[in-house]
Parts: sequence; C-alpha cells; structure tokens
Amino acid sequence: MNFIDIIESYCNTNKIAHIYKNSNLTYRELKTKSDSLAVNIIELFGKDKTPIIVFGHKDHLMLISFLACVKSGHAYIPVDSSTPSTRLKDILFTSGAKLIINISDNLIDIPADTILNKNEIEKNVLQYKNKIPNISYRIKGEEVYYIIYTSGSTGKPKGVQITQNCIQSFIDWSMDLIDKKDKIFMNQAPFSFDLSVMDTYLSLVSGSILYSIDKEMIANLLELFINFKSSGITTWVSTPSFAEMCLQSEQFNEKLLPELRQLLFCGETLSKECVKKLLERFPKIKIINFYGPTEATVAVTAIEIKQEMLLSKESLPVGYVKKDCEIIIEENTNEILIVGDSVSIGYFADPILTKKTFFKREISDVEKRGYRTGDTGYIDNGLLYYEGRIDNQIKLNGYRVEIEDIENNIKKLPFIKNAVVVPIKEKNKIKYLATVVVLNDKFEGNIIILVKNSLKNLLPSYMIPRKVKVIEALPINRNGKIDRKKIMEEF
Repeated sequence: MNFIDIIESYCNTNKIAHIYKNSNLTYRELKTKSDSLAVNIIELFGKDKTPIIVFGHKDHLMLISFLACVKSGHAYIPVDSSTPSTRLKDILFTSGAKLIINISDNLIDIPADTILNKNEIEKNVLQYKNKIPNISYRIKGEEVYYIIYTSGSTGKPKGVQITQNCIQSFIDWSMDLIDKKDKIFMNQAPFSFDLSVMDTYLSLVSGSILYSIDKEMIANLLELFINFKSSGITTWVSTPSFAEMCLQSEQFNEKLLPELRQLLFCGETLSKECVKKLLERFPKIKIINFYGPTEATVAVTAIEIKQEMLLSKESLPVGYVKKDCEIIIEENTNEILIVGDSVSIGYFADPILTKKTFFKREISDVEKRGYRTGDTGYIDNGLLYYEGRIDNQIKLNGYRVEIEDIENNIKKLPFIKNAVVVPIKEKNKIKYLATVVVLNDKFEGNIIILVKNSLKNLLPSYMIPRKVKVIEALPINRNGKIDRKKIMEEF
C-alpha cells in the first residue's frame, strides 16, 4: 500500500497528526487541506512537473504543502526560513521552480513566477474546500518526490533528487525497526534537513503525532524543557549533537520525558560517552544508531546500541545494511559505496556531478543505482563502522557542509583576497568552524563582525565560521598546497 494512502487512512478520525506551538493539525485536516491546495496547484500549472519550493519552518502548512505538491504531480523542495535570500535565489535558479509556497511571516522579494504567501494559501484552501485532486497527477514510482539542497563545493547548493520509490523503500525498512505502539515523534531538524524525513514520515505512516520544536525553543533550554515536560514524546529523533546539548542540563532525564521509549540518531557520529550519559539518565530507553547520506534517502544501516558495546575497543557501529541495499568498501581508499533501491537518481540538472558520484551496478542480475559516499569505513561481522571523510566535506551538528562552499562565499566579499576555513575539533569531534582571511587592503574596524554580518546574506547560520582571524599570507606546505594543519594551529 502506498504510504500516502496509509497516511490518509487515518483521516476518518480526529486523530492529531502534528503539534506545533500548542496548535493541533488532525489527519482529517491534513488530507482535506492538502487536497484543496493540490487542486489549486493543478489549476495553476496543469500537468507541468516543475518542482515547487516550500519556504518556511515548522508551521502546519509545511506538511500540508508537501502533500499538496506530490498530489498535484510536483516534487517539493523544502527550504528553511532561516536561509538567506541569495541562497534561495540560487535554489530557485538551479531548480527552475515556477512556484514558491511561502509559509514564513516574511515577504519574499525574488523574481519567482508565482509566490503564494501564507494568507493567500489559507484563502485558497478555503476556496477549493472539499475538492479532491485526480489521483493520476500524484507522484509515483521513479518520479521525484522531493529535492533537498545540500552544500556544494562550488559555492552553489546541489539538489539531491529522491523518488517516491526511494522514500517507500526507506519507510518499509525503518518501520520494522521501531516500536509499533502509538507514538509521539519529536521533530527537531528543520524540514530542509533530510533527518526530518525520518521523524515526519515514520510518524505519519504509523498514525502517530509529530511534535515539532523550533529554532527559538532550541536556543532557550528553559523554554525547550517546559515544552518537553508537557509533550508526551515517546520517540526522539535527532543528531547526537542535539542530545549532547540537552545533556548539559541535569534536568534532562526520565522525569522530564517519562514517556520516552526510543531514541533514533542519524546525521553524525554517535559517541560512547553520549550513549553512556543517555542510559544513565534514561535507563529504560532503546537507542538506535542510523547511518546514510542524503543521496541514499536518510539512512541505509541501523543497529540498536547495547550496553556491552560501550566496553568494546571499537567505535560504535552504524549498523546492518537494509535488505534492498548493499554496502561495498572500495579497496585502497576504504570508501563506502552504497548500491540499492533507496539511492537517489542523481543531482537535479547537474549531469556532470551526477556522473562523478553515482554509478550503476548489477546485484543478482538486476541493475541498481550506486553512490560514492566520500565516507570511509569497514565491515566486521556484517556490521558497518564509520571512520571519517576522504574529502573536504564535514558533518557539523548533523549538517553536511562542504568547506569549499564556505570558502568560495567568503571570497565573494569585496574586502577579502583569500580565505581558508578549517574545522576545530575537541575530543575528535568537530565543535565549530574557523577561518583565516587575507585582506585586499588595510582595514580599519572590526573585521570579525564585518565578515560574519556579510556572510549572513550568503550562507545559512550553521555554515558561518565562529572564529575569524586576519593573516598576511596563507601558509604553504612542501607540496605547494595550502597548509591547513598550520592554519588549525592559529586557533
């Protein structure tokens, strides 16, 4: 059964689908409003399959718009409202989107063909009330269901295309890993980050409640914990970094979240120290560690982390591979290659980059898509262990970041001659980014503030370096390359 049909099978009740800021969205409302908006989109664009940008944060209308897009035959592109306008313009240009559904409270001043603002969407939903889109328009099979734009080494974002088959494969596999009882899933990640696909669709397909926390709550632990206290969350989905942030407070324990039964982690390395603290605070919980890049639809391996794993000399495993995928460790480089049904069809409108990282391989006489992750690792007794990256891509608080993306944007600033960005680690984990810059001319004033403020118009906040240092020239190593190790010593 198609997962959208499963989600809509709950619409005959007043079951709650989404909670955000003390506001509830029922499954019935999710279906009827997404139907109405889908009919509106079909009237606007007919059988045009151009992707649609959905711009916002955690509002109910985000979920309604996602389903409306796919019901009307369009892949949706989730873009968080914290994204700078220049980056949004890049996504608009590369995707060729003709429509932006703007669910933020701000007006968007960019040259899109059509922009539907929040108040217009709500009016249109009422105008098309009780109308149902023809099912023939719905995204299916190998058609693109969503496109998530990630950091690209050229300084421009790249769009990862995930088909309906890809996400169906992920859902079918991951639903068998989690607790089947009625649940309240925590949604911490922005909808523009593919970790949110895990909590959103596992919640909706299981007929559970998706409980969204936003960036303002996360920035204020006191407010966040007040929300947690009344949330009833049973399933936690986040990066390890977010859990580690919460663990800094002694209040973060089973008294705060008495219903919590399982924690699902993905997006970055889960440390033994983090697991140890979690089991001390929440002795009855189950912890599942997932691994997978955006290009393979959220995750392709998983394992429940047991207490005895903390005693091993090895780092924590990232799991056993799902049945319809295969992990290949390439000789010499130890690069992790993923082959299988949930691998993306490639980057949107970028055949050169697609050809560079995607490939085809036969498994049991069936040709499957494959993806070169750029991650290194090894397999022991069927378990995959992650070791690190082989390029300039890093994971920072769960976000995948291309160092060159940041460097190229810093170099766009008129007063910068050159720049190098380096990740600063503590206990083998990246804590923040720092940059050294070479100026075009002598500069009077606070260069640190100027660089950071200027980058706000070019990069998401998580990609802006925390520390900035001015140097006269970039150090060069014996091979004639920039000496990044020496630059790290500056910090």
